[in-house]
Amino acid sequence: MFTIEHEFDATVVTLVDEGPAPLTEDVTINAFEDCVTLEQYDARTDSVVKITLSMVQLRDLEAALDLPEGVYRLRPAEEGEG
Repeated sequence: MFTIEHEFDATVVTLVDEGPAPLTEDVTINAFEDCVTLEQYDARTDSVVKITLSMVQLRDLEAALDLPEGVYRLRPAEEGEG
């Protein structure tokens, strides 16, 4: 299950773990104009862990989800390419 909320400066997506135990804590994704943050509560440290991805890192992650194992570098699209 997930929720989507549109805030003033970000779109917030919360991923809720469902199904058989053990379940993990919710993950909150904040999409800003210049970065994306992921947050998850860590019970071991009683704190929220936050990871920030630049838009370039997010683009690379998106590409990586559809590729086989290996090392890659995305090149800028040539003019006229869609």
